Amino acid sequence: MKFTIPDIIVFLIYCAIVASVGIIVSRKVSRQKDTRGYFFAGNSLPWYLVGSSVIAANISAEQFIGMSGSGYAMGITIATYEWLAAIMLIMVALWFLPVFIEKKIYTMPQFLEVRYDHRVKTVLAFFWLFLFVFVNLTSILYLGALSLKTVFGIKLGYAITGLALFSLLLTVGGGLRAIANTDIIQVLFLVLGGLTTTYLALDHVSEGNGVLKGFSVMINEAPEKFHMILERSDPNFRYMPGIRSILGGIWIAGIYYFGANQYIIQKALGAKSLREAQRGMLFAGYLKLIIPVLVVIPGIAAFVLNADIAKPDEAYPWLLNRFVPSGIRGFVFAALIAAIVSSLAAIINSASTIFSIDIFKVHFKPDISEESLVKTGKICSLVIVIIAALIASMLKNIEQVFQFIQEYTGLVSPGITAMFVLGLFWKKTTSHAAWIAVLLTLPVPVILKLLFPGMPFLDNMVCSFLVISSQMIIVSLSGSKEHPDKGAWELPSGIFRNKDRSFILPSLGILLILCILYYVFW
Repeated sequence: MKFTIPDIIVFLIYCAIVASVGIIVSRKVSRQKDTRGYFFAGNSLPWYLVGSSVIAANISAEQFIGMSGSGYAMGITIATYEWLAAIMLIMVALWFLPVFIEKKIYTMPQFLEVRYDHRVKTVLAFFWLFLFVFVNLTSILYLGALSLKTVFGIKLGYAITGLALFSLLLTVGGGLRAIANTDIIQVLFLVLGGLTTTYLALDHVSEGNGVLKGFSVMINEAPEKFHMILERSDPNFRYMPGIRSILGGIWIAGIYYFGANQYIIQKALGAKSLREAQRGMLFAGYLKLIIPVLVVIPGIAAFVLNADIAKPDEAYPWLLNRFVPSGIRGFVFAALIAAIVSSLAAIINSASTIFSIDIFKVHFKPDISEESLVKTGKICSLVIVIIAALIASMLKNIEQVFQFIQEYTGLVSPGITAMFVLGLFWKKTTSHAAWIAVLLTLPVPVILKLLFPGMPFLDNMVCSFLVISSQMIIVSLSGSKEHPDKGAWELPSGIFRNKDRSFILPSLGILLILCILYYVFW
């Protein structure tokens, strides 16, 4: 695909807008040399920046490329990840954020230290850093670079380097405040760009008779792609195991991802208040409802159009290469870049936050000044991006990268989810039980995977969660005198009550929309 002059102009306008906002905000932030101002935006974010920033961090190449590939392979059932996430965002807003804000928690390792002890915090701080660099950053860099290579002919190495440098530009100078302010622009581009691709794909399916006709044609020609529940005979059953894909392990993965994942929750922790943070998560929930329209429907369209591709992850680039006309390629290109770099920037910022606050300051230089700690975070950002860029191309032999991310994140999410859920809501949970859970977090799912190689990974997550949670309950009850180490874990009465009608009524709206969607596509 070749760029025309209008394409180049549109893309340069996008770059100019994002860079200008980033530079302006970075100059303001440069005057604030404390970690709160750099890593948490000085607790100044309104709800709309919180919500858009959560989505910008969440939606990236793994959705546009990876989830479209899964849509091509298995159909609309993959939308379960997005639609149920809307409920999970409400749950996190109601039950996680009040505790974090009440206890003045700013990093997830910090919560583990406050609730349990230093051992649990240290091990998982290093683990999260490893996960962010070697799974999240590398997969997003690779999928983004793959799309640029397939659609625009950019060499993989150059694409990886360009994405890494652009992400650093948005991250290093202004921290979370700069990221959040540019994210609202990024979300606008990725939503409009995604809708443009969906419109063009459906219009082509209908041979120029419009989107609604195109959707009808897809349902008639590929009805098997429009069921949320896969049959056991379906080759993708191991990814989405029937009704259990809705009622099982996806909840464990989602609660971990949105409630205990630093690069998501950090946006809410930078909000002006609890009320703004909760409204921001609700706003993100509504945005999650439309994501399948942007990423899953195009994948199904590619299947109906008999896309000439070697593997599912090439479905979205194939659509862009075939059907995006001259004149709007620059806009679609900008949307892809927006989706990729906003997620990269979020992960880079959160990884450097954990390294600086929870690792470097604690283990290497306890007396470090706030200004030096911010500089350490910036240096860390540069180092982890270099590492991720060097190993990103190693993912090229994986067929469905979105499933790769879900499966290998799923090996650790059950144990961490158990520690957070029991730690938040059961005051008898002991530090000793949490420490054993840390030691079991990887072995339990790995052993289950070896013993039952045919078990879907979502089922593996449920079993692992039950095993680790049971251990925590038994150990806590048998050694209740050991807890607490630092005083009882007490929460204020009524901390989970929410009387904000502007939150409650829209939350019910999300539930109603989901009931309709699942009734239609059951």
